Amino acid sequence: MAYTTIDNPSEFFSTTLYTGDGSADQSMTGAGFKPDFLWIKRRNASERHVLTNAQMDVSSGAYTWLDSSDNSAQFSGGTGVASFDSDGFTIKTSDSTWNTNSSTYVFWSWKANGGTGTTNNDGNRTTTVQANTTAGTSIVTYLSNGSASSQTLGHGLGAAPDLILSKRKGATANWLVYHKSLGAGSFIYLNSNVAQSSSSPPYQATPTSTVFSTQNAFQATDNFVSYCFAEKQGFSKFSSYVGNGNGDGPFVYTGFKPAFVMIKPTSYVEAWVIIDAERNPYNQAMLQLNPNSNGAEYNGASVTNGIDILSNGFKVRTSRTELNTSGGSLIYMAFAENPFTTSTGIPTTAR
Repeated sequence: MAYTTIDNPSEFFSTTLYTGDGSADQSMTGAGFKPDFLWIKRRNASERHVLTNAQMDVSSGAYTWLDSSDNSAQFSGGTGVASFDSDGFTIKTSDSTWNTNSSTYVFWSWKANGGTGTTNNDGNRTTTVQANTTAGTSIVTYLSNGSASSQTLGHGLGAAPDLILSKRKGATANWLVYHKSLGAGSFIYLNSNVAQSSSSPPYQATPTSTVFSTQNAFQATDNFVSYCFAEKQGFSKFSSYVGNGNGDGPFVYTGFKPAFVMIKPTSYVEAWVIIDAERNPYNQAMLQLNPNSNGAEYNGASVTNGIDILSNGFKVRTSRTELNTSGGSLIYMAFAENPFTTSTGIPTTAR
């Protein structure tokens, strides 16, 4: 592993599997810390992705949430996450989205500051921020100004974000993705399989150590949420690779063993893909979910394989277009695995 100030990555990011029991008020444990940003997905059937955090509004005892697979406004109505707990979360009521009896689920957790948001006035708009400068993760909420002029928004990371996922909360709108490999002049949608675009880019300029700048799609007067990530050596990586179009695909160096990899082709139309080490304890890692689709988990073996998760990166083992078109550009985000065991107790040396 490359030099890192983070001795145990599982203190800041984790993947947890659970089986629903159909009851109300079930507590899901195993995160290893109190999550600040939760991403929940049913595995064995089609169901919405649930993205929520402790700054979201509370409606009838549950936090509102957003779905990465479409452009809908936030969901409410008293169903969803009732509390963020010391080792996971508790649901408000039973629902097929997160707790059908005998159904399988996954939730990914990120730790920010483990508490409440603080006011940030680094930009020309006030933001509320939960930031973890060690892990390079922050949750930013703010009221967009509804003006044609650009706005700058404080993120609290103390380093320039390399990835930003933003969504308008109160109305139909696309998820807006900034990735350092695309730059501020281009962007891509999380909820779509379309290629990158440079038409009316929503991120005005390269982010700085204090703010990111927005325009165009952010100009509606409404509340937004942004998940910001700054690369940390040995823990996270936000970069790109070029496909070669065959089963002996590229090796992608991250400097650590990935626990989670999310990939998106940017130069052509194709789906996002999430592969993680908990659902795939052995190579090849072929169980996949698509952030831009509510579809069930699928096995890449049925469509020609996936990737190998290695001690210092990942190796693409397929010619499938969502992972490896010849000459195609693909971006990715990756987070590190505990170097000793996965949270299911399977030694990582078993790969």
